[in-house]
Amino acid sequence: MSITKLLVANRGEIALRIVRAAREQGITTVQVHSTADADSLPVQVADEAVEIGPPPASKSYLNIDAILAAAEATGADAIHPGYGFLAENASFADRVKAAGLTFVGPSGDTIRLMGDKVAARKMATEAGVPTVPGSDGRVADLETAREIVARTGFPAMIKAAAGGGGRGIRIAHDIAEFERLFPQASAEANAAFGDGGLYIERVIERARHIEVQVLGDGEDVVHCFERECSLQRRRQKVWEEAPSVALPTEVREDLCGSAVALAKSVNYSGAGTLEYLYDEATDDFYFIEMNTRIQVEHPVTEWITGIDLVGEMLRIAGGAPLRFGQSDIRMRGHAIEVRLNAEDPASGFLPAPGTVGELRLPGGPGIRFDSMLYSGYAIPPFYDSLLGKLTVWGEDRTHALERLKSALGEIEISGVKTTAPLFRALVDEEDVREGNVHTRWLEHWLAANASKLS
Repeated sequence: MSITKLLVANRGEIALRIVRAAREQGITTVQVHSTADADSLPVQVADEAVEIGPPPASKSYLNIDAILAAAEATGADAIHPGYGFLAENASFADRVKAAGLTFVGPSGDTIRLMGDKVAARKMATEAGVPTVPGSDGRVADLETAREIVARTGFPAMIKAAAGGGGRGIRIAHDIAEFERLFPQASAEANAAFGDGGLYIERVIERARHIEVQVLGDGEDVVHCFERECSLQRRRQKVWEEAPSVALPTEVREDLCGSAVALAKSVNYSGAGTLEYLYDEATDDFYFIEMNTRIQVEHPVTEWITGIDLVGEMLRIAGGAPLRFGQSDIRMRGHAIEVRLNAEDPASGFLPAPGTVGELRLPGGPGIRFDSMLYSGYAIPPFYDSLLGKLTVWGEDRTHALERLKSALGEIEISGVKTTAPLFRALVDEEDVREGNVHTRWLEHWLAANASKLS
């Protein structure tokens, strides 16, 4: 049942990452692409390439019929969705299976269950995993929502039941603000995800964002420790590291154990990430959602464990059981990732696509740059602004920070504005170096330090 020909239903750096992992296992690759990505590096590196539509994602990377037609035309026997686009689309997973192909990821039923945040909270509760105090399920109307916040108190977070990426979320500090924001959140959720359903959670002040990487084969599940993703802008992660400097050993064991218990309860297969909020003041942690796909920040976990997560996804999808037990997975050193986007931090992070001129990328021991860039590459304006991910590994966190600073000093991408100035400033910030951050720290810092980003 092992995979022989893999179609990559994505673009950019993650598509290239998947192509390379497949090649290591002797799997032939097919890269689909829009007309805007005809000259992209994944298209050049893959064994075959198939154009599936014009630049808009709705007519190409989200076009299920076109993707399945490309798989049939090329004789692919499996599809890897990467992240974003169709990666957590249960209907896509169902249709891949119905076409007689292997979907590299969990089943459509699992995606459907864990993709609905309300259903996922219910599963967590049944598995004995703590969740943030709030509504037990979807909130039917504003009157019911008022009753819930009267019980949980303010500040309160209004969240979309479907989707992610920070959309359909509002924070209210009193009842008047809550009543004003509730319909706004529903409208945004409906526009973004076709589902205006909402639920309510209490806001955890100065929370840290901790997530646990798991791998499952449908029967057994292991964790690959945690990542901390507390440095966020507009609820979008910009800096991730592993392990978290905030977790005591026993809390880490309990948190990672809870992630395994929840993943086992749904017979999880593939790579997945369970996300939590951690209250450092009380050592309490709360499950918030599960992402049923590979994450952007997976390289930091690969650094500290030595496990090729994308490679393991391919093996598991091909019918192989997990190759290791929990006691086989050890943590070594510290890793940090920063996301380089085509955005101008000096102008409010406005998108800044362009053509790459001179390109100088960092290298050396403990430095990795996942990217699809090359000199002369014209960055399409139609998609996410992510250009690449710089990850570093060190023997400890101080060593990793010094390597990150050195690597950031080497990067040169002319012709395009990037977020590199943000990270060059952050790597010298005392709070960052000491690990004294939380999910709203970066927003406050940006408001006070705009001059450092030019």
